[in-house]
Amino acid sequence: MRTHHTITLLTAASFLALTACNPQATDTNPGTPRTSATAPTKAAPSKGPAKTATLPNLVGKGLQTAQDEAQAAGFYTLKSHDALGRDRLQALDRNWKVCSQTPAGGSSLDTATTIDFGAVKLEEACAATDAPAPKPAGDTMPNFVGQGMKAVRSALPSNASITVKDAVQSRMVLQESNWKVCSQNPAAGTALAGQPVSFTVAKTDETCP
Repeated sequence: MRTHHTITLLTAASFLALTACNPQATDTNPGTPRTSATAPTKAAPSKGPAKTATLPNLVGKGLQTAQDEAQAAGFYTLKSHDALGRDRLQALDRNWKVCSQTPAGGSSLDTATTIDFGAVKLEEACAATDAPAPKPAGDTMPNFVGQGMKAVRSALPSNASITVKDAVQSRMVLQESNWKVCSQNPAAGTALAGQPVSFTVAKTDETCP
């Protein structure tokens, strides 16, 4: 019997020792939430300072050369547009020259800045300022006379029914970027409500009849 009592006492002493080391074991309210340590929040990595460089003045250079020199200076976000407002694509950069650039050259800029070149074909003369794109048609018909037919088409709703005819001869109008508007129907200021639109056109270097 002494052996049995001795084992019982040792077991009880062990249980009391474990309870003292682990206070949660004595929690008599199972509904009480237990909190745990929260891992420290990592700070977001800070961005490095913006890189700046001096943008060269590239007006008057070939478009391809201008793009190469802009990239050599650290500017890689480049775009170009037709400085004559005819919405032509600069498919072969070597066939175009720079008439304007935005921002202007000579200033120190963030190298992530977008550089936009206004360009014309090599055989064309630069205008004093870039020709604006046609005003998009809203509820009324704008005055498109004298503007490039391709750009005019882009200014009309994509679902518009458009007819284009040669005003000088009976030629087919295949590449609208080479043609300009001579007349339009409906007239400027007319309400647009989905009716068909028609134009007569001539080549850009021709005189409208």
